[in-house]
Amino acid sequence: MDKNTYKSRKKKGLFTYLEHTIRFKDPSFHGLPGHYIPRLLFLFFISIFYVGNTHYHERMVRRIGQLEQEVDALRVDYTTLQADYMFDSKQSEVAKRVAKMGLYEAPSPPSKIKLK
Repeated sequence: MDKNTYKSRKKKGLFTYLEHTIRFKDPSFHGLPGHYIPRLLFLFFISIFYVGNTHYHERMVRRIGQLEQEVDALRVDYTTLQADYMFDSKQSEVAKRVAKMGLYEAPSPPSKIKLK
């Protein structure tokens, strides 16, 4: 009596599918037909262009993000400096700074000189 054996099932993948559809071992198959070469080259260059364009786009997105952060930091600095300038230009702050040099505000308002 014979022994029972299991048949191994091949996993059908992409290359198995290509072998069955193209039949490379067929005696009439002599390589890739020449009229497919321009189409394949066109697809190759389109794919290279697509990959390059994707890399360029990702690099520009990163650079735009960095520049937006830098602009935000500069905007904060500008607002801070402007607030400091407005504070320092108040009359009371100017009077405090000038008092160190010996200049004080006049207690009476200035008088007008009228010509006849």
